[in-house]
Amino acid sequence: MTSLRIALAQLNLTVGDIPGNVRRLTTAMRQASAWRADLIVMPELALTGYPPEDLLLKPKFIEANAAALESLIGCSRGMAAIVGYVDRDRDRDGCLYNAAALLVNGHHVTTYRKQCLPNYGVFDEKRYFAAGTRPVVVVLGGVRIGMTICEDLWEEWPSEVLATHGCQLAINLSASPYHAGKLKVREQLFGRRAATNGFAIASCNLVGGQDELIFDGGSLMLDARGHELVRGPQFQEALVLFDVTEAHLGRRNTRAHRGTVMIPGALTARPSLPIVPRQQLSEVEEVYEALTLGVRDYVRKNGFSTVVLGLSGGVDSALTACLAVDALGPAHVMGVVMPSRFSSRATQDDAKTLARTLGIEVQEIAIEPIFTAYLETLTPLFQGRAPDVTEQNLQARIRGSLLMALSNKFGWLVLTTGNKSEIATGYTTLYGDMAGGFAVINDVPKTLVYRLARFRNQRGPSAPIPASVLERAPTAELAANQTDQDTLPPYDVLDRILKAYVEEDRSLQEILSANRVSPTMVRQVIQMVDHAEYKRRQGPPGIKITPRAFGKDRRMPITNRYHQP
Repeated sequence: MTSLRIALAQLNLTVGDIPGNVRRLTTAMRQASAWRADLIVMPELALTGYPPEDLLLKPKFIEANAAALESLIGCSRGMAAIVGYVDRDRDRDGCLYNAAALLVNGHHVTTYRKQCLPNYGVFDEKRYFAAGTRPVVVVLGGVRIGMTICEDLWEEWPSEVLATHGCQLAINLSASPYHAGKLKVREQLFGRRAATNGFAIASCNLVGGQDELIFDGGSLMLDARGHELVRGPQFQEALVLFDVTEAHLGRRNTRAHRGTVMIPGALTARPSLPIVPRQQLSEVEEVYEALTLGVRDYVRKNGFSTVVLGLSGGVDSALTACLAVDALGPAHVMGVVMPSRFSSRATQDDAKTLARTLGIEVQEIAIEPIFTAYLETLTPLFQGRAPDVTEQNLQARIRGSLLMALSNKFGWLVLTTGNKSEIATGYTTLYGDMAGGFAVINDVPKTLVYRLARFRNQRGPSAPIPASVLERAPTAELAANQTDQDTLPPYDVLDRILKAYVEEDRSLQEILSANRVSPTMVRQVIQMVDHAEYKRRQGPPGIKITPRAFGKDRRMPITNRYHQP
């Protein structure tokens, strides 16, 4: 064996679009064949998209997935292909498996069934799948290849089993959801698996947005010492090719084991591979690219062409507008300025400056006449009661209603602009600034919002967000001389408390021991988070970029009398 050319097809696939996914897989297989690849690896559940959720309960969906796999078999002539799909066991009451099919030279040779089913965070695989019970090791071009699917490589024991079967190269089909820093975690963990077990690793990861989830690609090939050989780009499709040689592989006993499938290699004269430049994104750049991809895919995959959002002159709406423009282009973004009696000239000017710099169309709708009509209508009912947050929320709800009216009339998707710090504490208005179709930054803490905004200004070619937006004290402008800190702790303090309580499940005492903050402040934040659960449950989906986002990641009961000591 001189070398084994492997192609990792990190593709942007869509849940439920089986015909479209087949087309993308077929194109990738043809490209790999043109490069004379011996083996192409495609992502986890590539045929159905990931995660298919309750589509898996539909028998016709499973049948369509099986038929799609049959249609791909002919594309494997002259090469081998490993593709993720849903396998049904008709002998076990129709049990479903998260599986990988090995196709070789026009034949479906064998199937591997995922053994480790994640059932935490955003994962619900045990709801749908049975666990596989046996390893699969095949020989291709003289190399002993073990098959794994995503979580199988995150757990220790499947790798140990493959090592006892003489595995020299572990193939991993993956749909690993993104959060900030996840690629580094994968690299380190896979490196340990390779070095500990003495085999090389080729992991193909999904790319693209699916509802709240982002898949970042970053497919990896590591040698048997855990050293990176090649890495695919993040947040974009790619066919990642590499020639694996004996120097990269672990030295294993090559005697046959029961269940091993022997496959002749397809070693032929091949064109030289291009050098793949190593992409290195900073933490802030990585998050920005993830958010951009999330907006692009959510909008396009759901059939929208244009988005609309309110421009307040604040940093949240400014960042959201930048992300929308970078994802869709300025012609597909509509801004709406909706001043009230409490809106300052400075914030309105900043909103319009932002729109001009980004090159987006902006409309102005004064809400004062509508607000006045609301107040006059409610005066008899509110008689004897002082103005409070009720009147503030009326303004936000008027703005939300106007944006939804534009959405209904023109078919635009409304982007909401609330950040994680606000949504965590309930510093939002239900049916107001929470009204919309997609919450772009609802998993982005306020302190990170500022970092992302400054990054976008530095990236150029111009700085779209006015400096005054970044310097001004945050304010909702729903009352005279209002600032966010009238209600909330300073954001740098608040975000530390929220990370500890929401993302790390720290107790009150643990938070106090790690942060120099008053017990009263921490109790207040915890109470705000707990009381806002009913609001969050009614909000639109948004993009997960932290290890624990609201929604699928963190599922708290609304009716709940537990108070953490």
